[in-house]
Amino acid sequence: MKNAFFFVALLGLFTGCSPKLNKAAKTELSAARFRYQAGQPALISVHRGGGDLRGYPENCLESFAYVAQQIGRKDAPAVIECDIDLTKDSVLVMMHDATLDRTTTGTGKLIDHTYAEVQQVKLEDNFGNPTAFRVPTLNQILSWGRTNVLFTLDVKRNVSFAKVVEQVRATKTESNVAIITYNAKDAALVHQLAPDLMISVTIRNPDEYNRLRELGIPDNRMLAFVGTRAPEPSLYAFLHEKGIATILGTLGNLDKQAATKGDNLYKEWTAAGADMLSTDRPLEVSRVLR
Repeated sequence: MKNAFFFVALLGLFTGCSPKLNKAAKTELSAARFRYQAGQPALISVHRGGGDLRGYPENCLESFAYVAQQIGRKDAPAVIECDIDLTKDSVLVMMHDATLDRTTTGTGKLIDHTYAEVQQVKLEDNFGNPTAFRVPTLNQILSWGRTNVLFTLDVKRNVSFAKVVEQVRATKTESNVAIITYNAKDAALVHQLAPDLMISVTIRNPDEYNRLRELGIPDNRMLAFVGTRAPEPSLYAFLHEKGIATILGTLGNLDKQAATKGDNLYKEWTAAGADMLSTDRPLEVSRVLR
């Protein structure tokens, strides 16, 4: 069965066709979907684009396509959280680690290898199984995702935000993308570079929100990551009053808690005010929320 999935995904790439999604999933691909609106179903953000499924590596186009088909819906398209790093010859590629060792058949630092060299290695799933898949470029995944998914882009230290914005412009995916930042200074820089783009910002309390506003970031460009612990309901209410949607990071401890105590916890977290769940268990979350 796994080989069949590989064949379908590879066929789509070699023929130049995007892997097919539920047709209805394509209708809500708008930056507005990153903003809070009462009554909208919660979104599922796939941490590192998947990877905890056998045969499907993280930060891999074929994994994105497979998971998006499983969880994407008309009113709740899949959100792919993925990581951008840089090769020796300045090609933006999708990889979380600074080295090739954990996620590929190669070794050594990514920054010490050219893109051509990186294409000689194959991706491994999170169980150490080699696959037929290769490290994709940012351009490839954005071009595919334009009609398929929403993205939250995690920009690694070697990569300039300006280069990422340039690729977003080139692929015309402004409506599909939110750029992840981890501090107010970086959020302000992204907003200066691209005032029309959505920005994922960390807001765990009103003070962090106020800092972002002081730096000129408007409410309608913020997507608030509220942490990896369920916050007080008052934080959700505070942000929703401003039209700001929220992301709860269930990856890690909360995912483990749900696996142990029952997946209905995902319903409780969204009912409390989480508009998006960033998870390593997208299929399980989808079964509960959909």
